[in-house]
Amino acid sequence: MIITWLGHSCFKIQDKTGTEGVTVITDPFSQSTGLKVPHFEADIVTVSHQQHRDHNNTGVIRGNPFVIDLAGEYDIKGVFVEGVDSYHDEKNGQIRGNNIIYRIGIDDMSVVHLGDLDHILDVKQLERLERTDILLIPVGGKFTLDAKKAAEVVKQIEPRMVIPMHYKIKGLKIDLDGVDKFIKELGLTPTAEEKLKISKKDLPQEDMELVVLSC
Repeated sequence: MIITWLGHSCFKIQDKTGTEGVTVITDPFSQSTGLKVPHFEADIVTVSHQQHRDHNNTGVIRGNPFVIDLAGEYDIKGVFVEGVDSYHDEKNGQIRGNNIIYRIGIDDMSVVHLGDLDHILDVKQLERLERTDILLIPVGGKFTLDAKKAAEVVKQIEPRMVIPMHYKIKGLKIDLDGVDKFIKELGLTPTAEEKLKISKKDLPQEDMELVVLSC
């Protein structure tokens, strides 16, 4: 599997390259973010919440993809996607609405994208996220989990690998914290990668691994 961070909460997840591979794009953003808009071809696009243009710009994705923007279970081209209801704030969505967590089963691994989550998970949500291999988690605060709450959610889920997202990077016009606070809070030495290329046998077996992707 290949995971490429395109900025903000947007990732390209591929089981393999070439015409036989399946590509998933998460939370494509608009030009208003200040970042380069992702004009990629994909088979599947997931949207964590429909209200915000920095997460729902599905029109820029080429290839007539299957768009998932509701909780539920989906099986597209051998990729299993489960959407889990959650909230964009700590008051059950009263401030910023709902959020969908996506669990993506691809290349015999489980990738969980938390979207714009901004609360600690409850027991039912955690049951749906058991045995997560790779966790994509917002850490920039302001509108989502901040460093401290993100570290707590990581401890709840206990993934094998953590990749932070939705934090301040060069060019982003949204006011967020940088990734350093989360790294310090989590207490792990990060590995820096341009993109993550990994197979199931390469997943860490004992200690959790923190990977910071460039974009």
